[in-house]
Amino acid sequence: MKSCVVLYQSKYGTTKKYAEWLAEELSCDLIETKKATIEQIEKYKTIILGGGIYASGIAGISFLKKYHERLKNKKVIVFAVGASPYDEKAIAALREHNFKEEYSHIPLFYCRGAWNEAVMSWTDRLLCSLLKKAVAKKDPATYEPWETALMQAAGISFDWSDRAYLKQIVEYVGVI
Repeated sequence: MKSCVVLYQSKYGTTKKYAEWLAEELSCDLIETKKATIEQIEKYKTIILGGGIYASGIAGISFLKKYHERLKNKKVIVFAVGASPYDEKAIAALREHNFKEEYSHIPLFYCRGAWNEAVMSWTDRLLCSLLKKAVAKKDPATYEPWETALMQAAGISFDWSDRAYLKQIVEYVGVI
C-alpha cells in the first residue's frame, strides 16, 4: 500500500490537473473528494488535499474538517488553486479563513490556476461580473494583486498552470 494520497476537489479542471501531476510526481494514489470515503483516506500516512479557491474558501477542506478526529495523527498538506498571482497577504487571509486553531499547523501551498469565463457556471460568471463592477469603481493604483488580475482577465481566457508550482510541495513531502 502506498503511504501518500492526493485528494482533490476541482470545479473547472485546473486543480484536477495539478492533483494528477502531483500524484504522478510522488507516485501516490489520487482520489476525488466527492468519491472518497474516510475508510479509504485514513489508511494513508500523508494526505495532500488540493482545492480551488471560491469566496475565500478552499474546495474540499470540509472533508478534512468533517473527519478531523480520524485524521489528526496524519501528515496533512493542502494546496489551493486560484486565478490570482501569488500574494503573501492574500495567502495569509486564505489561511486565516480556512485554518482555525486545530488546523493552524497544516502547511498551505498555492498554485496559480486558470481563468475562462466561457466554461464558468452562470452563477460564477454573475458573481465575477458583480465583483468586477465593484473593483472598477476603485482607483487602479490602489488595487490588490487579485483585483489587478481580475480586471486584466475580463473577457480573456488564461491558463497559468505550471508544474513548477508543485516543486515546493514535492520538496516538502520529501522531508516529512
